[in-house]
Amino acid sequence: VDLSHIPTAVKIKGFSGEDATPALEGADVVLISAGVARKPGMDRSDLFNVNAGIVKNLVQQIAKTCPKACVGIITNPVNTTVAIAAEVLKKAGVYDKNKLFGVTTLDIIRSNTFVAELKGKLPTEVEVPVIGGHSGVTILPLLSQIPGVSFTEQEAAELTKRIQNAGTEVVEAKAGGGSATLSMGQAAARFGLSLVRALQGEKGVVECAYVEGDGQYARFFSQPLLLGKNGVEERKSIGTLSAFEQHSLDAMLDTLKKDIQLGEDFINK
Repeated sequence: VDLSHIPTAVKIKGFSGEDATPALEGADVVLISAGVARKPGMDRSDLFNVNAGIVKNLVQQIAKTCPKACVGIITNPVNTTVAIAAEVLKKAGVYDKNKLFGVTTLDIIRSNTFVAELKGKLPTEVEVPVIGGHSGVTILPLLSQIPGVSFTEQEAAELTKRIQNAGTEVVEAKAGGGSATLSMGQAAARFGLSLVRALQGEKGVVECAYVEGDGQYARFFSQPLLLGKNGVEERKSIGTLSAFEQHSLDAMLDTLKKDIQLGEDFINK
């Protein structure tokens, strides 16, 4: 109801209850943000026990009601919940790896903000590609690829750590009141609108997101994507990494693969 009072060209409807069918009928894009939020002392993986079941249930309903929809998973731990969603869709025989996304846009907007702050630029002038996953060490901003900006080794290391721990910074600041909501809302809106623009035929829409690719690094991996009328049109190369970035990438892969395995096992065991 609150949202429906905002003057936009979009008609807002609210739904509630266990059965999501009325909300899902005819949907082209579904963003899942349902689940419990982090509290101080928890990391994203502590949410797994509750959120895994929520994502499984909702994706089963998507498979039945709108199997051709593009699905963006926001519910943490994203590294794991996307694997759960993929396995559920696969079991239902409707999995299309070009239409399932882990929404990592929050890592990008945080990176853009922090880099702009540090280098005295406008955040709108900065676009940082972020690869890997969506928790802790698996979040890897490619600071070496920002045009016209350079960092000392120490700056790159400190900034990377700040971006990786930004979610925890918010959780601690809220002191038990939850996790990032406003910045996450903006990130979800940005990703959702980019997807809609691409589905409507706009060319050249690129966003980073966590998707199933060619498995070069892990089954699911966040990388720049060219979006199109059927979801992912092209998985773009991550380009040339600095020595620090390459080392960080190599060091994270075990963690990322374990996170993915946890999701696969949740559905298949």
